[in-house]
Amino acid sequence: MQKILPAFSSIKQFEKFLQSDYEIGIFLETHISQLGNFHKLAEQHHKKLIYHVDLIHGLKNDDYAAEYICQEFDPYGLISTKSNVILKAKQKGVVAIQRMFLIDSHALERSYRLLEKTKPDYIEVLPGAMPWMIQEVKERTKTKILAGGLIRTPEEVEKALEAGADAITTSKRELWKFSK
Repeated sequence: MQKILPAFSSIKQFEKFLQSDYEIGIFLETHISQLGNFHKLAEQHHKKLIYHVDLIHGLKNDDYAAEYICQEFDPYGLISTKSNVILKAKQKGVVAIQRMFLIDSHALERSYRLLEKTKPDYIEVLPGAMPWMIQEVKERTKTKILAGGLIRTPEEVEKALEAGADAITTSKRELWKFSK
């Protein structure tokens, strides 16, 4: 997987992604009515999309929505905080990325228990600007890590990758130029 995963939530940002050298991008916030057009444009530009199911307006973030997206839009992957979405993505053979928010110790332990059940392909650790936590999560779960959130500089990208992140998710366009 590429080291930087461009993330976007506007048509303008999506167009910049289409013009980039990156093959895989993450669609954050969008409306269900736009998914068909985005899918067609991505195909035309030989791009692969990961959809953040929790942020698609007009769809409930559940396994039915995940199944619909997989059948209609053939995504490269799905991101969600919901275990049923992750399990459906795995069932449908798309990359399953479970978001994990590093809020406090209680939330962390609850996330670890959930991850044991879902066994996603990747865990997106948020905020990703905490290298020591990236390392802990990777060691404890034995799962590939995406680091996202509050990574603002090339140095922070490097620190996250050195800590064990397999890739960085970012909507910060300046970091899209960092590395492929």
